[in-house]
Amino acid sequence: MSSGVVFPRTNPSIIADDGDSLTFCSTCAFSQACLSEGMDKSALMDLHVLVEHVGPLRPGEHVFREGDEFSAIAAVRAGTVKTYMIDPNGHEQVLGFHLPGEVIGLNAIHDDRYPCNAVALDTVMLCRFSFPRIAMLATRLPNLQRHLFKLMSRDIGVASLFAGDHSADQRMAAFLIGLSRRLAARGFSPRRFQLTMSRTDIANYLRQAPETVSRVLRRFEREGLVSIKLRDVEILDMQRLESLALVVLRH
Repeated sequence: MSSGVVFPRTNPSIIADDGDSLTFCSTCAFSQACLSEGMDKSALMDLHVLVEHVGPLRPGEHVFREGDEFSAIAAVRAGTVKTYMIDPNGHEQVLGFHLPGEVIGLNAIHDDRYPCNAVALDTVMLCRFSFPRIAMLATRLPNLQRHLFKLMSRDIGVASLFAGDHSADQRMAAFLIGLSRRLAARGFSPRRFQLTMSRTDIANYLRQAPETVSRVLRRFEREGLVSIKLRDVEILDMQRLESLALVVLRH
């Protein structure tokens, strides 16, 4: 296990202050909890001063490594972060892909050490939150505490998505619809996006062979479900793709 640097640090900074109101980044993982649930300026300031901007991290740079001491969670501001583990035989197991507005590090809370690795797939920017300090703040701000629980619950749900006995087509449809919904929730296009992860990583995550992933995507193109040019994806028939994904996503 590596003892690499956890969350390379920059100088702490408040994200924005327009004088009368504080504004989070539009993709911030905490924006819903903090803004739409009516935190006052004092509460927002308390949270803002905990934020450290980290990055840019280059592709291949690690945010943290398995076994590193847990000290912080982070919200992805830009780019994609892959989490993975190395099994006893030395094989990589992809656990997930984290998009702008999503949080990494929550699965380290129980043991106080990161149980997996997190690596930048492209140019990544992060907002780092000291967990001891944000946990203390959450005891005073029930909305923040509730949102942290929601984020942890979401992580558990995503981790179990592909555990069932689903077909290759169902798995790929669920993967694409899942990306679409997650991006849409942060204000990005639900129909046009980039696959910032490699086909090999997608196959690993879906527990399939890389050639199976390529074959399914080609079939989806032939059937008019999607259009793919290099890493650019356009969903052409959302209804049919959602129907295929339904058994995996369950809603």
